[in-house]
Amino acid sequence: MVDPGNKALSGNPTIVAIATPPGPGGIGIVRLSGPNAAAIISELFIPIKPLSGPLTSHRFYYGWISDSSTAQKIDEVLVVFMQAPRTYTREDVVEIHCHGNFLILQKILTLCQNCGARLAEPGEFTKLAFLNGRIDLTQAEAVLELLTAKTSKGLQLAVEQLKGGLHQHIQSVCDRLISIKAVLEVAIDFPDDDIDIIQPNSIKKQINQEIAPVLENLISSADNGKVYKDGVSVVIIGRPNVGKSSLLNALLREDRAIVTALPGTTRDTIEEHLNIKGMPVRVIDTAGIRTSTEAVEEIGIQRTRAKLAEADLALMMLDSSGPISREDLQLFESIGDKPLIVVANKFDISTTTLLTDLEAHFSGHEIVRTSATNNQGISQLEDAVFSMVTGHFAGWDPGHAVAPNARHQAAMTNSLSACHRLVEGLEHNLPPDLLAIELQTALDHLGDIVGYTTTEEILDKIFGEFCIGK
Repeated sequence: MVDPGNKALSGNPTIVAIATPPGPGGIGIVRLSGPNAAAIISELFIPIKPLSGPLTSHRFYYGWISDSSTAQKIDEVLVVFMQAPRTYTREDVVEIHCHGNFLILQKILTLCQNCGARLAEPGEFTKLAFLNGRIDLTQAEAVLELLTAKTSKGLQLAVEQLKGGLHQHIQSVCDRLISIKAVLEVAIDFPDDDIDIIQPNSIKKQINQEIAPVLENLISSADNGKVYKDGVSVVIIGRPNVGKSSLLNALLREDRAIVTALPGTTRDTIEEHLNIKGMPVRVIDTAGIRTSTEAVEEIGIQRTRAKLAEADLALMMLDSSGPISREDLQLFESIGDKPLIVVANKFDISTTTLLTDLEAHFSGHEIVRTSATNNQGISQLEDAVFSMVTGHFAGWDPGHAVAPNARHQAAMTNSLSACHRLVEGLEHNLPPDLLAIELQTALDHLGDIVGYTTTEEILDKIFGEFCIGK
């Protein structure tokens, strides 16, 4: 188990990593953290103006990084030393701001290693911030979500969690459970007292009205937030030449897919990312489904069916300039219960009779009329996708909400189950020591969320998803 209140030991190694992403840029940053950070930079840094003493904390210095073994100057830099505990990791931290050339960054990284620093593991700087008590585990995970957010609303959710919003909710539930735990412990310590220490109705009321609703709302918000954080996959399916590739191009506002009058042009799936009203969408153009004797096209059709099975939502595209075919109806049947929007393409040259047939055959499903080549009906289709995906999330404001991730959701579900078992135990007059087991189980699951009782295995998995340098 990990106790986030423990300070890092003074014998901890000093770690180093390139903190900026790969590729050329105006600025690159090499970051050091640990007890020897100041000593390492003093060996490598030559200030423009001679220093009268050690580096002052939280102040930038201008100069050069030099290889002390050869006296070769590597790059013109700005250096900042940040003294513990007022740092990201609560250890001594040094940042070297150099030019963003990978060769320069790699050379400075190597020099730091030669001076005794160890190359940081993925997420190790943030892991140190957690282990040293600067942030809790939900905030550490928020850092990763902040780095990987795909939309502005996903970014808002990450910021809310980084500010401690989720921690505050979890802590409020823990505080209430701890108050109940105190009562149970007194009852365990004084079993022979004539006074009724446990008031079952009072405890049940507290759980049912003050604890369970908070957990239930958080569990629900996890599903809501997943839409904005992880997005959804939308697959475009239909017979060949109904306009699937044209629709993809219209949604992207660019000519991404090849469009011809020849059926079977698309032989493989094409995947692109959209942002629809702040919701990340992975849209997949697929090979037209038909009976084919050509091996390559048949492989494409098999991949189409696989993508359909994996997708969150299907856009079934029809050519509304002609009659509904038997193949259209067979494809419709194959979709099953998956959420579906019928896209009646080429509506600008369709007939009233055909539109009536659409309503008859696809009753109960939303039908959106488009002309993909003319960019007509595209905004209406985007509205339909957004409405269908968010559906029961209407009115939920990600800017003022907390959205736990799947790990948090599972832990809260387990905690809520333990709370329900505690209520059942009170109703059956179970002894306080048995009641205390369920209460502690509820607390332990919540402790997993913020990092009070989290195992090393889970921590390694969480921080292993980070990039090196963060």
